Amino acid sequence: MLPHSYEFPAAILLVLGGALAWSAGYRLFRVVLAIYGFIFGAMLASSVMGISNTAGMVVAALVGGLIGAAILVFAYFVGIALVGAGLGAFVVHVGWSQWAAGDPPAVLVIVLSIAGAASAMLLQRYVIIVGTAFGGAWTMIVGGLALAGERSAARALTSADVWILYPLTPAAGQRWIPMAWIALGLMGVAVQLRVTGRKR
Repeated sequence: MLPHSYEFPAAILLVLGGALAWSAGYRLFRVVLAIYGFIFGAMLASSVMGISNTAGMVVAALVGGLIGAAILVFAYFVGIALVGAGLGAFVVHVGWSQWAAGDPPAVLVIVLSIAGAASAMLLQRYVIIVGTAFGGAWTMIVGGLALAGERSAARALTSADVWILYPLTPAAGQRWIPMAWIALGLMGVAVQLRVTGRKR
């Protein structure tokens, strides 16, 4: 969570980082790992601070982001496995939310995460391209909805002036979002396979 006044710049960073991952994720995989490591590290670290401590949240977000970025950049192969595992878990959550209420069974999430990690290690190039294209597409959608003022994408606790990022459920109940994500993700895969991710 971040102070509400940081919502606009954070949303812009999400859109730009997502666009970079979407268009050139394979070519710039270490940069993409650093960006996503920073985002996840910042989300986790800032969430442990009290909502009344604005400076503490910002410092925690920066420090947590730097630690998260360093972990994913230096653990390149772990990062590849995490991309595959994250993609597997993400597909389960998105698919489950379209056809059933609540969270998917933990066993299903674990099985598809392990399958995604194993696939990522065997088919690195293609998994990186698909993972970064779809991950970048989703990040652009989340950031774009936050920029557009979508309340479920950027839920602000008005009394505490805090912005909380909900990356897995940016706009509950809007059926067009998964379709837009799939279309945008497929476009990103095509861009990377034909332009930025081609073998030299």
